[in-house]
Amino acid sequence: MRFRRDGRAVTLEPDALANAFPDATDRLVVLVHGLCMSDLQWTRQGHDHGAALARDFGYTPVYLSYNSGLHVSTNGAAFADALEKLFTAWPAEIRKFVIVGHSMGGLVARSACLRGEAAGHAWRRKLDKLVFLGTPHHGAPLERIGNWVEMILGGTPYASAFARLGKIRSAGVTDLRYGNIVDEDWQGRDRFARVSDTRSPTPLPSDVACYAIAATMAESPGAMKDMLVGDGLVPVMSALGRHEDSARTLRFPENRQWIARQTGHLDLLSRRDVYERMAEWLKADYRP
Repeated sequence: MRFRRDGRAVTLEPDALANAFPDATDRLVVLVHGLCMSDLQWTRQGHDHGAALARDFGYTPVYLSYNSGLHVSTNGAAFADALEKLFTAWPAEIRKFVIVGHSMGGLVARSACLRGEAAGHAWRRKLDKLVFLGTPHHGAPLERIGNWVEMILGGTPYASAFARLGKIRSAGVTDLRYGNIVDEDWQGRDRFARVSDTRSPTPLPSDVACYAIAATMAESPGAMKDMLVGDGLVPVMSALGRHEDSARTLRFPENRQWIARQTGHLDLLSRRDVYERMAEWLKADYRP
């Protein structure tokens, strides 16, 4: 796991960070990529949310690079520790701190918040806002479909070899079945077993302003695409943290959630209206 700038890893020491970020400000935004992606993929169709936040609000963007094949909670723990080192060595006193997580990156950020709070990390007390872009808070159906197909094939003598291929799925991918973010969600369990959602309810951090942007390929609200595929990978309900079990529902205030129409999962990285919505939320307490 590394923090990177312009595709180059940065060392978490005061002199190294001062050299890597000579323009470091007191506003920090850390961007966390999604499954099977990298820090370089925040730039899409000529747009980068981090660069735009630097231009419009004076944030210094730092990009996390991590192995999305590991368990979300494993990455969350490493992210929490790395953030503490980043804060200790940052060249300026940090007044505003925001994390933007795309897809799985949002789950890693939530996991890091839990770990940082338990450890009493300084960065956790400084965190102002969390922005989730297409995060599968309650899982992604494509992983569940893969798990179901694996079970069916496993019971068919001539297809059992194909079922074994399904077990190549990484720990990170199987965490996406329901949206695991803590160790207890997977430890001591067969991650390939066909089981119901047994996660411990994990609410949003109460002292952080949290925002959720979901996307849908549909043109109008309430379409079947919203419920089934949403942005092509994450259903709208999952991205907005809504769940049929009220104990699991993530309570984003109405004015802190938004749905991008006719938008795919990767389009969340480049659509102008997505950035404008995020900028609207972040500029509320902006003082030049």
